[in-house]
Amino acid sequence: MLGALLESLAAPIAGPTFDAFWRATADTRARHRHPTLRAAGLGARADRLAFAFAGGYVAALSRLDPTLGPDDVAALCATEDGGAHPRAIHTTLKDGRLSGTKRFVSGGPLATRLLVVATTGEVDGRPRLVLVRVPPTAPGVTLTTMDELPFVPELPHASVELRDVVVTPADVLPGDGYADALKPFRTLEDLHVHAAVLGYLSAVARRSGWQHEARERLLASLVTAVALGDEDPRAAGTHLALAGVLATTRALVHELAPLWAKAPADEAARFERDRPLLDVAAKAREARRLKAWETLSRSGT
Repeated sequence: MLGALLESLAAPIAGPTFDAFWRATADTRARHRHPTLRAAGLGARADRLAFAFAGGYVAALSRLDPTLGPDDVAALCATEDGGAHPRAIHTTLKDGRLSGTKRFVSGGPLATRLLVVATTGEVDGRPRLVLVRVPPTAPGVTLTTMDELPFVPELPHASVELRDVVVTPADVLPGDGYADALKPFRTLEDLHVHAAVLGYLSAVARRSGWQHEARERLLASLVTAVALGDEDPRAAGTHLALAGVLATTRALVHELAPLWAKAPADEAARFERDRPLLDVAAKAREARRLKAWETLSRSGT
């Protein structure tokens, strides 16, 4: 694993558009079957956080849908007007037809496959959710690109309208859409995206000649993030180890800020612009960390 990471850090930068990035990194995606290693490798090939995030995000989605090919760009369609918790999901799958509206679909305009969270009714008073594969070109699917965010503007977002989209049984992924997909994905996304971010920062450090101590600390955090990809994303121990990786990443971003003076000025400016991305969903992460400690306390660990 370590050799593969070091090899990725030595690879040339890919960009400057997402299409160019995705084309140029076909070899990285094909070579790294391990999702977190693939995320790290894609981050190392990026010249901006937007593409590192996209690489990590798509790698995380491959954990939900193993049929995703190396060239596929997936987007998760979960959030609706009331959020993404089970009772906020009003998109329905009934009699083989999918209908509803999804908001803030990250990478939606770039996607070759949509993974849609839908409800099929209730079981014991609780919504029963499923995860459905949908081609963005399917009849009844309409994507509307949203305005750019003030950070990572190269990563577009979309709203998705679904009107009587035909769904076959093979399009419905096995398992429970909440317990096996939506809930663990919050952890999987953080893990893979931060592996990609650490891959990106490690590559910047190498290209820009940052001091060895900084590069060692980044590499140590990167190896930890990649290794966590083998752990159960539902486990309290995984959540706590991931919390440690996230805290270390935040500290490194702050402490190594002066070293960006050695990087190309345009790349340093993009990173400063895009740093708010790293704080998105901070409250949810803190709640997950505290709950993990509660779980371990109850078990006597």
